[in-house]
Amino acid sequence: MSENTTIHDLPVEEMVYPGNRACAGCGLSIVYRTGLKALGQDTVLTVPPSCLTVLQGLHPIASTRLPCLNVTFASTAASATGISAALRALGKSDTTVAAWAGDGGTSDIGLQALSGACERGENLIFFCYDNEAYMNTGVQRSGTTPQKVLTTTTPILGKKQKNKDMPAIMQAHGISYIATASAAYPLDLYDKVLKAKSITGPKYIHVHTPCPAGWGFSPANTVKVGRMAVETGMFDLYEIEESNWRLTGKSRKMLGKELRPVEEYLGLQARFKSLSREQVQEVQNEIDSKWSGYRRLKDNPDGI
Repeated sequence: MSENTTIHDLPVEEMVYPGNRACAGCGLSIVYRTGLKALGQDTVLTVPPSCLTVLQGLHPIASTRLPCLNVTFASTAASATGISAALRALGKSDTTVAAWAGDGGTSDIGLQALSGACERGENLIFFCYDNEAYMNTGVQRSGTTPQKVLTTTTPILGKKQKNKDMPAIMQAHGISYIATASAAYPLDLYDKVLKAKSITGPKYIHVHTPCPAGWGFSPANTVKVGRMAVETGMFDLYEIEESNWRLTGKSRKMLGKELRPVEEYLGLQARFKSLSREQVQEVQNEIDSKWSGYRRLKDNPDGI
């Protein structure tokens, strides 16, 4: 994968119209605009109930220029499977099928259909834009909500459980390509979507997507919060291709450098306000342990 894409290399043509129903500062707006530029015109989309159905709207006033099937919460990957089969029957096997779901429609309600599509080896790209809660229905906790985060269903002490590691779950399926990305690093996302398009079979891209309304920060700070997640090691950019794992982009550049303290990231958001100093230190200790492992792999070119 080339990591030299610059903003000047991006297609001028827009797949998303400038007017949409997204909230101010919506991280998904960045992710969707960038992702569709990489996917291109010869693409069919499928989307479950989510923030994205609000962002793009419904026919005949949808904000995206691409054909999109709106489906039930649990059936995103199943609908992508059907679309792919129908296109093959029409002799259009080169058309990209892309499923876009939030963390609820991926890690919780839609997981069985996604697992089945991966097990069957369906030719599709599945995007999880992870804003770490059910934002469209009122900021309820989801499977990817971090531990101790305040939501409307965990309003006092925060979520008790740790978040699911969806890329690891997808890796266990043995699919050809898995990647993480961030709304704050759109060029890294763009390159990974291009790579996913070139690979046959199921591909999974997990995108960290800051949400001002749900996370409790100013809409002006969406990119700042996203970058801070990566710079503190709270969220890592990487890809897994044919079982080979490697850091990418900003995360790769941080090897050998000191990470920013995680309290800088946590302190920007109201959803972490219940954390004690001891709990913040626990989060820091987990990140330090994880990155210590990354640094031990630094001299292994095949491993990182």
